[in-house]
Amino acid sequence: MAATVVDVRAHDHLEDTNGRQVRLYPGDVVVGAFGNRYATDYYEGYLPTGPVAHLLTAGGVVGQVASAHVRRGEPTVLEVLGSLVDRSGRSLSLDEFAMAVPLPARAELGTFVVVGSSMGAGKTTTVASLVRGWSRAGLRVGAGKVTGSGSGKDRWMYQDAGAAEIVDFLDFGMASTFGYPPQRLRATMLGIRDELVGRGASVVVLEIADGLLQEETQALAADLVGFADGVVLAVADALGAVAGVEIMADLGAPVRAVSGLVTASPLASREAAAATGLPVLSPEELIAGGALELLSGAAVPA
Repeated sequence: MAATVVDVRAHDHLEDTNGRQVRLYPGDVVVGAFGNRYATDYYEGYLPTGPVAHLLTAGGVVGQVASAHVRRGEPTVLEVLGSLVDRSGRSLSLDEFAMAVPLPARAELGTFVVVGSSMGAGKTTTVASLVRGWSRAGLRVGAGKVTGSGSGKDRWMYQDAGAAEIVDFLDFGMASTFGYPPQRLRATMLGIRDELVGRGASVVVLEIADGLLQEETQALAADLVGFADGVVLAVADALGAVAGVEIMADLGAPVRAVSGLVTASPLASREAAAATGLPVLSPEELIAGGALELLSGAAVPA
């Protein structure tokens, strides 16, 4: 869809096709995609019901804000001009640009999934640290984000850390995954893994957005049994680690380590380790060797 910027507020920039942050001004005409957003630290948003809409993400997801965290300002206001169309006048959808379903494949050294206790718990940093640790050892790493709202930020972090291949939910036709049926999200998780392996990744790490109390995240976490060779739980504090490990244990998912913001505090890290019986690894520790230790039993190059 195309829209005119009416009032620039919380989001004062928009990512262009190359990922550059372009400053917004009233009167600018922008192109985005309708979608929902579930972000406990930012906006809860849904498809707009009229011509007035809000910019939900810097990546161009457009909807209508229903609630916001108290730290966030009012959303940037847009006036919807209409849908983008092809030469025949038919409205375009991101679904039409989704990649073909790849052939089933399994990663030689395993598929690892990072889940978190909440938004902002350090999931993306944990994924980037795993990618860095494996890529420094000479492994071809594939990284992907299974759920979330469209923005280039996470993709760039994976790339900067050394991921050889990157695929996410946008490649499967969704600007934002909040509100999609669980079957679609499960198929996307499988498809991302299969595509990364098909491109030559020997080890894969996937990130599931939001926290374990979010409905779609919990549904995907229940599907990790038999899919993930290991789960790394990113949390903000020791209590989050205890609750997260218990939730994952009830689902039968194999949590191998804890990471995230909790590791900023050595004392909190020791609390989490004592309470869960799991290694608590900081980003630096994952890069320095912890990521490789998670590949126990795999034939890793010396």
